[in-house]
Amino acid sequence: MPAITVIGAQWGDEGKGKVVDLLAEKAGVVVRFSGGDNAGHTIVNPFGKFALQLVPSGIFYPQTICIIANGVVINPAVLINEIDQLNRRGVDTARLFISDRAHLIMPYHVLLDGLEDKLRGSKAIGTTGKGIGPTFADKVARYGIRVGDLLDKEAFLERLQAILDYKNTILTRFYGVEPLSLDEIHTQYCQYAERLAPHIRETTLMIEEALNRDELVLLEGAQGTLLDTDFGTYPYTSSPSVAGQGCVGAGVGPTRINAVLGVFKAYCTRVGAGPFPTELKDKTGEFIREQAHEYGTVTGRPRSCGWFDAVAARFSSRVNGFTAAAVTRLDILDALPSLKVCVGYKLDGQTIDYFPGGIAALQRCQPVYEELPGWQNPTTHIRQYEQLPPQARQYISRLEELIACPVKLISVGPEREQTIRRMPII
Repeated sequence: MPAITVIGAQWGDEGKGKVVDLLAEKAGVVVRFSGGDNAGHTIVNPFGKFALQLVPSGIFYPQTICIIANGVVINPAVLINEIDQLNRRGVDTARLFISDRAHLIMPYHVLLDGLEDKLRGSKAIGTTGKGIGPTFADKVARYGIRVGDLLDKEAFLERLQAILDYKNTILTRFYGVEPLSLDEIHTQYCQYAERLAPHIRETTLMIEEALNRDELVLLEGAQGTLLDTDFGTYPYTSSPSVAGQGCVGAGVGPTRINAVLGVFKAYCTRVGAGPFPTELKDKTGEFIREQAHEYGTVTGRPRSCGWFDAVAARFSSRVNGFTAAAVTRLDILDALPSLKVCVGYKLDGQTIDYFPGGIAALQRCQPVYEELPGWQNPTTHIRQYEQLPPQARQYISRLEELIACPVKLISVGPEREQTIRRMPII
């Protein structure tokens, strides 16, 4: 069986959780490889409705091993709470494992996240304030603490003391806030360690063994390509989130990946600050937001909504190497009499067909639209592609042409069965 990487192709919130939950029915292993608890994957299945933040979306299948891999940054309090909530609702989490190489979100990361964004003033990035960015920064700067460090209390204390001395200097001298307590943090995280120890593993071996057993392995991304720290709208970005990170963040060689599935919404959304060329600040945008309940899974913040941006989508397809696409939330467009797709940008008087890397240039871009007819018929009950209204099929076909990638899955509602499986992923 293959390894499939599932990637958000826009600014996150594309419906990756539903797609992974759907594909995980036949998977031996599902691996979350990026992001942190700033990601929310909403899933509706026979167990109910869930908003997962760290636990992989395959947790609902009894045969599937779920791994939080080394590329994820973990707030242990959030993870333990998520495990407890799943258990209370009848979901077994004994098959959940955590990489000993994953980095931990510490109390000073959360504190600094808020202080740093406040310091930016009008240039604030609009982070979730969960300490994600500072944790990734410490990972690169070699100030990180990893999950495996928790398993040796004395060594953990020594490392924590050295790092906390440095962090407290910043907190007290630069920001003028009270220092954090070494004893309190050490005690609290040792308690987390006792709870999580049965789940901690050298997870790259587990993934390798599953591949060697010819089991389906799903690599589940978080956020979206346009929030990637290299290819996204930097600095309004989150963490490494492109397909290449699937290999790095899970510990899987690139030759083991058989397919890369890009997940697109039938329109676009974005939460937080940063440029969004096709944003609709009108009644249509409000209609899409309310019809789709476009509010952040983690934060509850309203998402900006806009037309499908094929320029950004084509860029996303190129840097990820998508072999297949899934289009979600097609049903949200059912009532609209006409639709628009952005096929180019106007930049300083010239028409361009590429996604600018510079934030200043992207902020000046104005969308060039192509208009398509709406179908004004419900699609939530449809399970065969041929049964979609002709205008809906025309819309899907046009998206395929623009992103140069076949659309193989189409979602017409939040539940598992509200899916059109148009072609096999591989």
